[in-house]
Amino acid sequence: MTEPSSDDGRTFRRETERVVNEIAQGLRTLDAGVRWFSDLASTRQQMVLKEVAGFAMQAHITAADGRAGVARSGVKPTANPSIMICMDTPRYGFAGLPSAEHVMAFRVLVSVFAVVDTRRRERYCKGACGHAWHNLPAATEQP
Repeated sequence: MTEPSSDDGRTFRRETERVVNEIAQGLRTLDAGVRWFSDLASTRQQMVLKEVAGFAMQAHITAADGRAGVARSGVKPTANPSIMICMDTPRYGFAGLPSAEHVMAFRVLVSVFAVVDTRRRERYCKGACGHAWHNLPAATEQP
């Protein structure tokens, strides 16, 4: 198996960013995002988990955000990804979880990011936002 080219990696990161932001903005359902994620190879899933954890860190999530996101995710509060994100200083080693937990981790991370990003869009970007990822066109829901 060969490593993806640098251009391929950038394209994949942009796709990840688009999918995650579409979910956060309600332009794509969480279940459709999970189908997209589930179709990825394990190494790509790990890349996505690292990327989305980075989005969450940049958004400065709190334990309360973690709890709200877990409630939206459909993942049990006792599952490893739920516990990790709800800690008083959230843990971000989701890509290191066993592959059987990657889908749960994706659900939790994207749901928590949606909570925080919605708050940011409503408080800081309302009406005058220049962030390209906050101004997505209506998505065509993909299976």
